[in-house]
Amino acid sequence: MGLHPGATGALTVAPWHWHRLSRHSVSGNTLRAEIVVFLFCESLDMSASQIDLLAAYWTLAGDVYPCAPSEVSPYPLQDRAAAAAKAGWTGLGLVLSDLQATIDKQGLAGVRHILDDNGIKHFELEILVDWYTDDERRIKSDAFRRDVIELGGALGMKNLKIGASHLDRNPPSTAKMADEFAKLCQDVAEVGATVSLEFMPFSPIRGIADSLAIVEAADQPNGGLTVDNWHVCRGGGSYEDVARIPARFLKSVELDDAVDEIQGTLFDDTRFQRRLCGEGSFDPPAFIQAVQVAGFAGPYYGVEIISEHFRRLPLDVMAKRAFDSTMAQFEAAKARSAKPAA
Repeated sequence: MGLHPGATGALTVAPWHWHRLSRHSVSGNTLRAEIVVFLFCESLDMSASQIDLLAAYWTLAGDVYPCAPSEVSPYPLQDRAAAAAKAGWTGLGLVLSDLQATIDKQGLAGVRHILDDNGIKHFELEILVDWYTDDERRIKSDAFRRDVIELGGALGMKNLKIGASHLDRNPPSTAKMADEFAKLCQDVAEVGATVSLEFMPFSPIRGIADSLAIVEAADQPNGGLTVDNWHVCRGGGSYEDVARIPARFLKSVELDDAVDEIQGTLFDDTRFQRRLCGEGSFDPPAFIQAVQVAGFAGPYYGVEIISEHFRRLPLDVMAKRAFDSTMAQFEAAKARSAKPAA
């Protein structure tokens, strides 16, 4: 039931003129949307030397998955960082439990050396949930919050990803969430990092409109969104919606792919069935163009491949295939932008 942009052509246009790139309608059982992507610059200049890619935690974690009995990678951080560097990655993401497990063995200084020695200049942590609650869940959330800010700050964390738990069945309160988001952003600003709220269609914060209302009301300079094309497409959104996100709130972007049909529940689909960029129907080049139109100016693009098949491949193979397949999407986006109007 996934929604996928089918953009196949692009326009070279005069600077600051908006042009329709492509239009594609998708009809399903009860799902219909129109994808419109616009360009406002003469061409997209996205050479490989200008793009930094960050491997989100699950991309190189190996045979673990979100909400598994243990989320700690079977691969030592040193091995993941080395494989990442060899393949071309300049950023890594970690979950807090994996970071803490590594610190227990290597120490905080050891982790810093691993990142530095392998040229990992972009580092992010995930994922804080229940930050807006006021019951017993908040106790665990606040402990996570203290640790992630302390350790992330010591390691030069660029971004903290947060979200709403898939277990939360309560209706969201935008005002309450905005207030708590503002406080969290202020705390994280103390260590010089951004906070990016990731909307997820299986959580109370389902889509762009829900999440944007929160970050706009909070109005914090270091606060904004993580926009993952899986969540856009599976949530029934469009890349036109992405292109309209105010640039100041676009803090983090993640790329991946999937086929049209949802496998199992949405939560199972996101944990077990994602695909490498270009191996599904979500058209990552069109997504890249949309975030460029929105004005995304982040220091890196994230890649989050969570796949039951992929995570069992050898580590070096995972690192190279995920990197190469993602870079190919930037080349495809650049090629589309250079094509003359039909």
